[in-house]
Amino acid sequence: MQFRLTYTEVEKMIADNTGKELPMCYGGTHTLRVTHKVPLMGSVGLDITVEEIKGSDVIFSFSGGPAIEYMLRTAINKVKDQPGGEMLEMLGGNRLMIALGRNAKTVQIFERIDLEDIHFDEQTIMFDFMTKSF
Repeated sequence: MQFRLTYTEVEKMIADNTGKELPMCYGGTHTLRVTHKVPLMGSVGLDITVEEIKGSDVIFSFSGGPAIEYMLRTAINKVKDQPGGEMLEMLGGNRLMIALGRNAKTVQIFERIDLEDIHFDEQTIMFDFMTKSF
């Protein structure tokens, strides 16, 4: 089975919840390119690549240069204290794990499905999953 979200839908959700505009675009089959306007720096970009999926854990790598990577790490450390932040774990080598099964709101979902892949095309983020047999 597959669940799809357009970049526009995700951008709107982010803007509605954070007040920040984060334009997204295709960077490769498993890579999403995100840009953000930073005061005094102009527009900066970050490539986020889906490296691996282990059960309900999704491991991403990110690249965008040392300054961007520092800003991302700082933002992630701030988010860890917010609701849902327990799902984030920084790994070595510019890698981030999102442990979707750690959140009370998502654990029930992952009792019923296996996430198989997250991939991208020119306009869409796609989540491939299989329902579990009971």
